[in-house]
Amino acid sequence: MSSSPSFVRLCNEFTTLIFDCQGRMPKVIYYGAPLSDSTTPEMLSILNTRQEAKCAPVIEPPISLVPTHGEGWTGQPGLEVSGDKDQWSAGFSLVETKQSGTSVEFVGEDQHRGMRLITTVSLDANTTVASFCSRVENTGQTALHLSYLNAASLPLPTTVDKMKTFEGRWSAEFQTSDHDLFFGSYVRENRRGKTSHDTFPGLIAYPQGTGELQGECYGYHLGASANHKLRAELMADGRSYVQFGELLFPGEVVLGEGESYTTPVLYTGFGSDGFSSLSQQFHQYIRSNILQHSAESKPRPVHYNTWEGIYFDHDEATLKALADKVAPLGIERFVLDDGWFKGRRHDKAGLGDWFVDEEIYPEGLDGLIDHVTGLGMEFGIWFEPEMVNPDSDLYRNHPEWALQSENNPHVPFRNQYVLDLTNKDVVEYLYKVITDILAAYPKISYIKWDMNRDVNHPGNLHGKPAMHGQMTALYSLIDRVKGAHPGLEIESCCSGGGRIDLGILPHTDRFWTSDSNDALDRLYIQRGCSFFFPSEVMGAHVGPRDCHITGRNLPIEIRSAVAMFGHMGIEMDPRELTEHEESVLTDAISLYKRIRPLTHSGDLFRMDDDGLNVKFGYVSKNKEEGVFAYNSVQETRRTTPTRFFFAGLDANKQYTVERVWPRVLKEYTPSILQQLEGKVFTGEVLMKYGMQLPVLFPETALIYSVKAV
Repeated sequence: MSSSPSFVRLCNEFTTLIFDCQGRMPKVIYYGAPLSDSTTPEMLSILNTRQEAKCAPVIEPPISLVPTHGEGWTGQPGLEVSGDKDQWSAGFSLVETKQSGTSVEFVGEDQHRGMRLITTVSLDANTTVASFCSRVENTGQTALHLSYLNAASLPLPTTVDKMKTFEGRWSAEFQTSDHDLFFGSYVRENRRGKTSHDTFPGLIAYPQGTGELQGECYGYHLGASANHKLRAELMADGRSYVQFGELLFPGEVVLGEGESYTTPVLYTGFGSDGFSSLSQQFHQYIRSNILQHSAESKPRPVHYNTWEGIYFDHDEATLKALADKVAPLGIERFVLDDGWFKGRRHDKAGLGDWFVDEEIYPEGLDGLIDHVTGLGMEFGIWFEPEMVNPDSDLYRNHPEWALQSENNPHVPFRNQYVLDLTNKDVVEYLYKVITDILAAYPKISYIKWDMNRDVNHPGNLHGKPAMHGQMTALYSLIDRVKGAHPGLEIESCCSGGGRIDLGILPHTDRFWTSDSNDALDRLYIQRGCSFFFPSEVMGAHVGPRDCHITGRNLPIEIRSAVAMFGHMGIEMDPRELTEHEESVLTDAISLYKRIRPLTHSGDLFRMDDDGLNVKFGYVSKNKEEGVFAYNSVQETRRTTPTRFFFAGLDANKQYTVERVWPRVLKEYTPSILQQLEGKVFTGEVLMKYGMQLPVLFPETALIYSVKAV
């Protein structure tokens, strides 16, 4: 239907979202717990009435979906544009509202300045997740220079006074930090040309007192795989809002007559029972709307990745021996990492020359691939298509194919430059060399697609900044490669977790969560990542005994326990394994295969962090079973640890509790663990009273299986 009603209401059984369209442009006046039909939008509008304040506007400029100078808005504009006249002061009027089910499109016009503004909102039918996306069109005859367009600006509920943000660095991604919502603006801007390790485009807003299992909270994530900015602002008038959009360089987007620009999608969610309930909404949304296969349609296969095992030291006989070693452990996919292509004996040469190195593989990869698949494993391979080494045939032939800025020297970074994907010749070259490899070796069913440096000079062949076009071209290239080879799966890797977002995930299948395989680091990295992303997309590997990133030496039991709760794999030289470690790792992989239908489809419940351990569990949708992990990081200052409170169970069901990891646990004295076998407990008592934990060494993990009787 097409009309311009005073209000638009989108709702399902989980949430209600209401827009007030009585002003020039729509604004959100409610987003949260479901409202009954007896509560009308008119009631909300009246209760939202704000009067003229002292020395303030008679009519307060609204927090519309895209607030503009033309509305008299004095916060951060949602649209920044200029032209040959007064386009900077664009002010739109709502001319059309198109609602269909739980989606709506708002169309605004500024005929005087030749612009159309369209914001599309879709509320998922089965979760609280809503998506917002804005588009500006040039309906005039002169060029529009676009500096910024937000996906949406959204008011925060008046109860919100805190925010959880996501920070970090290479090998320490997704570190969470809690802040007060303060008078002024919390702003994060990213210009790295990738989602980044340090500035994840997401935050969670919540009232004081919200924890993992109680209280309301609101999540926001921009699906942007390159430059972006976010803002959370508390204004002098007491209102607060969040705003997300792509960060554009000067001159990056110039719209000619009839041309348009569309923002990345802003995904929002509401949780009524703590941060874990919010995560469950995002996980369910991703599983239902983004991922190409499910826990039921194709279980996530256990990986062996060669990188930390051999690095660039490729030798066919050695690789076959590694395959022979890992297959009996239960490995299901063998991934040949960096070092297989022409001239690639180190990280200073070869990128761009995507041809099998005949010096190492004189007869090609067929022998290795046939050996691996003959052992019952899938075969995957590593590419870094967006990059080029100066020491490569490609760069020597086409130095102009690299992104660059004239008269400015390249910033040294990992001995490589970034290719210009806005140049069609570059894209066609990459498409051909990648698909040639896949055609020559049809048993390759997986690509680890890496991207290992910042984009410091994102200038294209015409001297224009290129990141917006670069991402559009990247998504298209990945889709073309997958389209040419149905069933091909692709992992998004970016020096670990530098490109994890809902912009790239619709085109890929898995993230490499971090380059750190240190289990203690990974506990917090995976915990932070889990606020938005489900466990099955988080690549999680058992690394070497001595971690190559931190130097820490951790027992195989905790390394295995942490990796089980992502998309599990191993990444080491398996020849280093002792007989004990090999036995433990085999058991761990077997347990992962047993629990992955649950961890890759169930609801996640994180427990509040006490600084000493990391605790969480996954519970099936029907509450019939769960798996819970207690990971001791530091020893308690008391003689015995506290209780473990289970979560997400049915209070009225009865359950057995079994320790399933580790198989052998050295204990100081007999403990509660000897009392559990064969006993039955109500869900109520497990959740409300909790279970005494045994005395453990630090760096020990316990995993419990809970099943309804």
